[in-house]
Amino acid sequence: MATSTPATGSVAIADEKRRHRKILQALTGLLLGMFVSMLASTVVSTSLPVIVHDLGGDQAAFTWVVTATLLTTAISTPIWGKLADLFNRKLLIQIAIVIFVLATAAAGFSQDPGTLIAFRAVQGIGAGGLAALSQVIMADIISPRERGRYMGLFGAVMAVATVGGPLLGGFITDTIDWRWNFFIALPFAVAALIIMQRTLHLPPRPKKKARIDYFGIVLLSTAVSLLLIWITNAGKDYDWWSTETILMVGGALVAAVLFVIVELRSKEPLIPLTMFRNRTFTLAVIASISIGIAMFGTSVFLSQYMQLARGATPTEAGLMTIPMIGGLLIASIVIGGLVTRTGHWKPYLIVGGVLLIAGSYLLSTIHYDTNFVLVSLYMFLLGAGVGMTMQNLVLIVQNTSKPSEIGVASSGVTFFRSLGGTIGVSVMGAALATSATNLFTDRKDDIGAALMALGEKGAAIGQQLASGTIPQVSALPESIRVIVEDIYAQAIAHSFLIAVPLAVISLIAIIFLPNKPLTRMTTSERVQASEADLATVSVAEGMETLTATATVDTDAATRSTTAGTAEPADAADAADAADEASVTRR
Repeated sequence: MATSTPATGSVAIADEKRRHRKILQALTGLLLGMFVSMLASTVVSTSLPVIVHDLGGDQAAFTWVVTATLLTTAISTPIWGKLADLFNRKLLIQIAIVIFVLATAAAGFSQDPGTLIAFRAVQGIGAGGLAALSQVIMADIISPRERGRYMGLFGAVMAVATVGGPLLGGFITDTIDWRWNFFIALPFAVAALIIMQRTLHLPPRPKKKARIDYFGIVLLSTAVSLLLIWITNAGKDYDWWSTETILMVGGALVAAVLFVIVELRSKEPLIPLTMFRNRTFTLAVIASISIGIAMFGTSVFLSQYMQLARGATPTEAGLMTIPMIGGLLIASIVIGGLVTRTGHWKPYLIVGGVLLIAGSYLLSTIHYDTNFVLVSLYMFLLGAGVGMTMQNLVLIVQNTSKPSEIGVASSGVTFFRSLGGTIGVSVMGAALATSATNLFTDRKDDIGAALMALGEKGAAIGQQLASGTIPQVSALPESIRVIVEDIYAQAIAHSFLIAVPLAVISLIAIIFLPNKPLTRMTTSERVQASEADLATVSVAEGMETLTATATVDTDAATRSTTAGTAEPADAADAADAADEASVTRR
C-alpha cells in the first residue's frame, strides 16, 4: 500500500502555494479593471438626482440616464462573449476598459440630458465587455470549485467601489462640482491597463477562424431597443394602445423572430440556441432576469428614495445605502467560502431566492417616515439575496458548459441579467413617474395651499413642480417638503412591488436547477483534457483499424490453408507454380 512521504507532501504544498501566487498575480489587473468600472458607475449613482436637476431633466430623463447604460450593456454583453471565444481575451478586456472610461469622462462635459444619455450609452458598451470578459477570464484561471476561495478579493473590491464610490461622489458633488465624478476613474484606468499588461498571462487558446454574426447583432439590438423605448415612453408620450405601440411592439417581435431564424442558420451564432437544451443554462437565465430587476432596479431607486423621500444629500444617500452593499458583500464572501469548502451550492441559492422575495416585498411597504432601522434591515436582506445568487448562477453555468462555448454561456447569463435589469428600471421608472404624477394631482389642493402661504417664493416652486423636473427636495420649505417626500415615497414603494412576482419566478427556477457537483478543473484544463481524450480516441480507432486489418489477413490465410486441404488439384497447381519460380531464379 503506497503512502506519501513528507518530502512528497512538502512538494505538493510548495506547488499549491506557487499556483496560488500565480493566480493572485493574474487577478491583480483584472480586479483593478473591475474596480475602475464599478467606481465609474457608483461614483455618480447618488449624484444623479442633482445632475438631472441641474441639466433640466425630468423623471423620464433620469430613467433614461440609467437605462441607456443598461441597454447597451445588455446588447453588447453577448457580443463581447462571442468575441471572447474567437479573439485574444486579454486584448478585448483592455479595449473594454478604454471604451468605458473615455465615454465616462466625455459624459462629464454634458450640457443637456440628451448628451449625457448618449455618452452613458457608449459607456454601457465598455461595461458589457467588462461584465462578460471578467467572468470568462476567471474561468480560464480558476476552477468553479475554487472560485469561492477568491471571492473575498472580489468582495473587497466590490465593497470599496460600491461603498466608497457613492460617498466619494456625494462629497465631490457637495463640495466641488458633480462633473468631477466622471473624471475620477481616469488615473485608476491607466493603472489598470498597465498592471493588466504586466500581470495577466492567459494560457494559449486553439486558433479558430473568426465569423461574426453581424445580422444577429443588428436584430438583437433592434428588438431590445424598441421594447425598452416603448416601455419607457408609453402612457406619457403616447397611449399604451396606440399606433406607436403597435409599431414598436410589432417591430420588436418581428426583429426577435428574425433573430431566432438567423441564429438557427448561422455557423457562429451570437447566442447559440442549442444552449437552451441545457436545463441548467435555461433555468439560470430565467433566474438571472429576476435577479437583474432586483439588483439594478431597487439600487437605482433606493438612491432616489433617500434623496426625494427622506431629503438626504448625495453624501448622506451614499451612507444610507451601505446596508444593502453590506448584505451583498457579506453574503458573497461567506457563501463563496462555503461553496469551495463543501462543494454544495444549491441550498445557498434557494436561501438567496427567498431573501430576494422578502427584501423586495418589504421595500414595497416603506414610507417617507419609516424607521430607518427597518429600511436598513430590508436593504440588507435584498443585498444578501443578490450576493448569494448573482455570481453563483454564472458559476454553475460555466460548470456545465462546453469549454468552446464558455464565453457565450457566461455572457448569455450576464446578458439576460442585464436585460432584466434594463427592463426592470424602465418599468419601475415608468410606474414611478405615473404614480408620482397621479399623487401630485390628488394632493394638488394641499400643495396649492402650502404654496400660497409662501407668496412669490411659492409660485416659483410651484412652477418647478409643474414642469415635471425632479426637485431638489432638501432645499424645499418644510411645508412643501413633507408633502413631496410623502408623494415620492409612495411612488417609489409602489415601483418596488413590481420586483416581487419576478423574484418568486426566480426562486422556482432555482429550485428546479440540476444539482451537479462543481468541477475542480479550469476552462484551460478542460480544453487540454478534451484534446487528450480526442487523442486517446484517435489512437484507439487506429488500433481498431490495425486489429481489423490483421483479422482480415488472418482470415484470408485461414481460408487459403483450408482450401489447400480440401482441394488437391489447386494444391498441385500451387506446387507447379513454385517449381517454375525456382527454375526462373536459377
